[in-house]
Amino acid sequence: MSTNAMRQTKPADEVASPCTSVCEMDPQSGYCRGCFRTLDEIATWSILDAKGKTAVLAALPARQAAQAKR
Repeated sequence: MSTNAMRQTKPADEVASPCTSVCEMDPQSGYCRGCFRTLDEIATWSILDAKGKTAVLAALPARQAAQAKR
């Protein structure tokens, strides 16, 4: 394996960001219109452990559904 390939390999416990590059906050809900995270969740994503990231991800479908009903 090349050195470059080793750098691009993610640890097995790394949780991918839900970011969709649609970074616009909804002022009513306080959620990003792209990924449905709060500003605090977005800002702390890089320092959250896998358990914390998984907890954030678990909340996103309900937030998305609630936004769709508005």
